[in-house]
Amino acid sequence: MIAIVDYGAGNLASVAKAIGHLGHNSVVTADADEIRRADKVIIPGVGNFTATLPLANGDFGTAVRQAIAEEKPLLGICLGLQWMFEGSEEAPEMNGLATFRGTCTRFSEAVKSPHVGWNRIEVQPRSRLLKGILSGAYLYFTHSYRAPICDDTIATCFYEQKFTAAAERGPLFGVQFHPEKSGTVGLKVLGNFCAF
Repeated sequence: MIAIVDYGAGNLASVAKAIGHLGHNSVVTADADEIRRADKVIIPGVGNFTATLPLANGDFGTAVRQAIAEEKPLLGICLGLQWMFEGSEEAPEMNGLATFRGTCTRFSEAVKSPHVGWNRIEVQPRSRLLKGILSGAYLYFTHSYRAPICDDTIATCFYEQKFTAAAERGPLFGVQFHPEKSGTVGLKVLGNFCAF
C-alpha cells in the first residue's frame, strides 16, 4: 500500500489516479497510523513552502519521519521535493527535511515565473528512479522556486539556469516536475517508484 500524504497542499487526486492506472493500491490520507502502515509514501504538493508545516510538527510529521527511519521508499513531488532540501527562501523561518543539501531559491524577474509547462531534463545514468528515461525527455513543471544542484541530483532542467529536476539518496526520492501530469514518461517514473 502506498500512502499519499494529505497535508493540505497536494495534487492528490491526480497522483492517486496515476498510481491506480499503474495497477498499484494507494490511499490518500492525513492519518498518522495509515502512514505508518504503508509500504511506501508519496508527498505531493503545490503552493507555498509554509504549507509543509504539518510535516514538521506533531504525530503527522513523526509518522513521515518514522517511515524514513524505517527506510521505506518515499517520493516528494514538486513542493514535496523542495521540503526535502534544507529550506526555501519562500519561508526562511522554516526548516526542510534536509535530506538534500541546499536552499531553494526563486526564479529572478528576468524570466516568467512561475515556470509552467513542458521542459526537457538531463538524466544521470546512475538514477534508479529515472531508469529507462533518456536525457531530453519532456516532463511537466509548474513552480516559482527551484531546488539547487546538490550531490544527490540525478536529473537537471534548464530554466534561467540549471536546477535539480530530480534527486535521490537511498530510498528517498524527489522530483520537481509532476509525473502524474507528464504522460507516459511520468507514468514510467511513478512505475519505477512503485517497483521499489
